[in-house]
Amino acid sequence: MPVKASVSLTDRQGALARSLVAEGKYSSLSAAVQRAPDLMRDETEAREADTAALRSLLVQRRAGAFPGAAEARQRTDAMLARKRAALGLEG
Repeated sequence: MPVKASVSLTDRQGALARSLVAEGKYSSLSAAVQRAPDLMRDETEAREADTAALRSLLVQRRAGAFPGAAEARQRTDAMLARKRAALGLEG
């Protein structure tokens, strides 16, 4: 069910919304303003997903699931050597 609300926009926000309507990206000023909560929801969900992934990595790191610096360097060097060999860039 639609909720009617009165909102105030800054001059800059209003200009942006009007230009989006003029460019045909939205059918009306109201449609442009209505898009904002959807974008905020998407942004919030993406931030929450990033935070969850980071927490998961930290849990794995605390459990010792990541190699140490020396082992990571050896793995990187080996990967680079394989890529160079595959591309004929040895030397």
